[in-house]
Amino acid sequence: MATRTTNGRGKRYDSVLETIGDTPTIRVNNLAPDGVELYVKAEAFNPGASVKDRLAISIIEAAERDGRLKPGQTVVEATSGNTGIGLAMVCAQKGYPLVITMVETFSIERRRLMRMLGAKVVLTPKAEKGFGMYRKAVELAEANGWFLASQFETEANADIHEATTAREIVADFEGSRLDYVVTGYGTGGTVSGIGRVLRRERPETKIILSEPANAAIVSSGTPQERNDAHQPAASHPAFEPHPIQGWTPDFIPHVLQEAIDGGYYDELIPVSGPDGIKCARDLAAKEGIFTGVSGGSTFAVSLEIARKAEPGTVILCMLPDTGERYLSTPLFEGIEEGMNDEEKAISASTPGYQLG
Repeated sequence: MATRTTNGRGKRYDSVLETIGDTPTIRVNNLAPDGVELYVKAEAFNPGASVKDRLAISIIEAAERDGRLKPGQTVVEATSGNTGIGLAMVCAQKGYPLVITMVETFSIERRRLMRMLGAKVVLTPKAEKGFGMYRKAVELAEANGWFLASQFETEANADIHEATTAREIVADFEGSRLDYVVTGYGTGGTVSGIGRVLRRERPETKIILSEPANAAIVSSGTPQERNDAHQPAASHPAFEPHPIQGWTPDFIPHVLQEAIDGGYYDELIPVSGPDGIKCARDLAAKEGIFTGVSGGSTFAVSLEIARKAEPGTVILCMLPDTGERYLSTPLFEGIEEGMNDEEKAISASTPGYQLG
């Protein structure tokens, strides 16, 4: 008889959207320094495999409630991929057409996933960076009367993380230490949402923010130019292209500005793309935890903190997504489709069933 059994969740779901949230907090056993408890919150367990599922459902349902989104109206948004995938899932279930604008350099898997979910994907030139895809979405919305999701400005972004992500963290660590929470920022929704709650209910917990070392736009101290609608008016001068997809567009989102102005984070630690890639690979190979470059980068910062921490320290690292949407990126460089020499040698060690 199997020693491991399951009993089901004791409920049936009316749609895939009801499965968003309640992602697991998982202990890291093989990579964590001795004496330190290091956990990851694995957002890949959302149905669309990223933290952005939370944002997607929040944006659409908030707009439905206040009448900004009409039945059958087309939704349009600029995204590096995960928000687009989340929106495509939500719009598919609810029956809204979706158009995504995305810089041509983002991974091919993301485009194909969104198209598989029924979305149209409009690519923008890499020379125009994230600001270009953003302005294209605004143009399309204004020209066609479409609903602009506005993930970088909408209150629905941080609100959903305050109502779900933060509540899950508080519940998972109830009655125990939680010394650090480490996260990247992207749109800023995660850090602003959890910051509201942890500053109030767990003020002893330090929130660590991270950004790419070569695109350190927040730590530059240079303010973001915005228009009256809180939209970015220009690309941030401190931005440079970086390999951490989903992190740090070439502007400071309005949603993130709340965390900056409110002092929701205690320290901002930069991380390099190669360090993020290495840590994502280590998590997969040594912990069986599959995450993308953004998750690997957050984990790299978490390890840096863990190595300096006193015994008994408890750290939670946010992992935004799965590694499967990075197959065509540097994360998988050197991971071959065919057998390598060691694998060929294993095959040759017995006589049968060998490839010619």
